[in-house]
Amino acid sequence: MNYWLVKTEPSTYCWDDLRKKGTDTWDGIRNFQARNYLKQMKIGDGVLVYHSGQDKSIQGLAEVLEEAFDDPQDAAWVAVRLKALRPLTRPVPLSAIQAQPKLSQISLLKQSRLSVHALSQDEGELLLEMGS
Repeated sequence: MNYWLVKTEPSTYCWDDLRKKGTDTWDGIRNFQARNYLKQMKIGDGVLVYHSGQDKSIQGLAEVLEEAFDDPQDAAWVAVRLKALRPLTRPVPLSAIQAQPKLSQISLLKQSRLSVHALSQDEGELLLEMGS
């Protein structure tokens, strides 16, 4: 299984919004690298939902329910459909991610403005462990 991390501004759309809806379209991505990551997502892949802004923490785990399709707002871009699985027992703050040597190479720390990040299986599992 692959893991991904998607970032969202909680004042616009937060983990609880996805959790309450159950499933939702993850759209509005307007960056080429992030779009390419969306295109690589496969059904069943794990998706960690990260709050940017003041929260700066991973809040929950979702999975890819539908692979890349035309973004409903603009067909030049793509979207995926996510299903909320569970909140993390403890949100994983950015400070804890930065302090973990095994996570020093993740793109969240190197390309902080990117809204979709690829994670290795080990990185995804470690982040989930940190949140349990």
